[in-house]
This record gives sequence, C-alpha cells and structure tokens, in this order.
Amino acid sequence: MTPEQALEKRQQLLRDGFCVVDSILSDEFLRELRDETERMMEDWVPPPDFKYQGQHVTARGEDNPTIQKLLDWPPTRRALEQMDLGDFASMGGIILLTKDPGEPALYWHQDWMQWNDPLSCSPWPQIIFVSYYLSDTAPENGCLKVIPGTHHKRIPLHDEMVPAHEQGARFIEENHPTMFSDHPDQVDVCVKAGDLVLADARVLHSAYRNQTHERRTLVLAWHRRPETVPAYWTDEVPAIIAERDPQKEYAGSRIPGELLQ
Repeated sequence: MTPEQALEKRQQLLRDGFCVVDSILSDEFLRELRDETERMMEDWVPPPDFKYQGQHVTARGEDNPTIQKLLDWPPTRRALEQMDLGDFASMGGIILLTKDPGEPALYWHQDWMQWNDPLSCSPWPQIIFVSYYLSDTAPENGCLKVIPGTHHKRIPLHDEMVPAHEQGARFIEENHPTMFSDHPDQVDVCVKAGDLVLADARVLHSAYRNQTHERRTLVLAWHRRPETVPAYWTDEVPAIIAERDPQKEYAGSRIPGELLQ
C-alpha cells in the first residue's frame, strides 16, 4: 500500500467500522490454508445451535503450525503497520466460519462485550476482527453485510435485536423478521479469495445465506490494542475516555447501553 492508501483505509475503518485489504495471502499460502482448514473440518460435527455460524471450528496457533503462520503472517503485520495500527496484537486463536451449500444467513449482531466500559465511546477501534477469506464472496454465497457507522451511532435496529450469540440469537427461527432483515444502509462486502477484512468489534454485521453448491470459508482472528490513545490520534480525546479510570473493573455486557448514543 502507498501511504495515501493506508491512510484512506484507516480512515474508513474509523468512519465506517470496516475496510478491506486486497490480496493479503499469497497463492501458495492460500492453498495451504484451504487444505488445512478442510482437514480441520473433516470430522467436526457442528453443534445444532451454531447453524447460523457454520462449522465454527476453533484453534490456537500454539497447537497448529499453519494457524500460527497465519497469525504471524508478515503481509498482515506490514499492512497494520502501514495503517498505524501496529499496536494491535493477535489474541492467539482463530475461528473457522463457513457457509456450506444451503446454510442459512447469519443474523445481525455486534461483537463488543464491554458496553459498560467508557472505552465503548472511543472514536478509534480497540478490538477488531481480522477475517481472511479463502473463497470469493457475493450475496449468493454468503458475503458479509455491514451497516457503516453503527460502531459509533445507535440506530433503531440496536434496540430491536435479540442479544448476540449464546445470549439468545443462536436459538431464533430462520424467519425472524428483524434479525435476518435487510437494512437500507447496509453494505455488501464482496471480496476475493486471499483478501483481508478488518472490522471494529462494535459495528453491526451479518451475512447472507449460501445459495450456491460450494462452501464459503473464512478464518477469523481477533486483535486487541492497549487501552491508550493511539499515536496517530490528533483530534480531541473525548472527555469520557480521558477521564476513564483504568483501574476500575467494568461489568461485561454484549448489549449496547446508554454509552451508545
């Protein structure tokens, strides 16, 4: 990336809650990841309550050399550094997320679990999901959908959703009128195999049903940065962040409360 491209992508991540880095995986490593992820899923039987997430196989880098190679992948580290996001570090594990042929859509949700913490108001991301796509994606095979800006701004959908994942959404019906709805502001994030999607944990996102005859696979990793003001940040720091007590323990919550305005 040129410095101008890197700045544009970081600004998009801050503004919209996501960005795409093209062709981050080499062809050789892409083939290696496809082979290894298929091996990992070969004998896996997904629990029934994970039907909206697909295979949902987890692994730690310390237990799998190929996964550790991905977590340490130099082009990703270089891209983060170029975007001034080099203080983000992997949490050490991955999740394989698939859409097999005919599998249902993934419901609307966000993945931030600290909604009682003033960090919820940070104008920069604190936790991002880093998704490596092993398949080309389009609405027909289950591409990602994002509602830009929802990591910073509350919309009616926030208050209409069933709480994410194990707190309720895994057990809803496939025809739930809110959780699988289209939103007028949604963006379809269509990518090529080998591309990387970076997204703020707070942004609302979902995925389409797979209507094709081929599996759609991605490898998702979580990255976290220190609870500090990023070096690139030159605007005013919000008072709620500047006055936050770093020693206080904030009760975890997946449900956006009064901190999301």
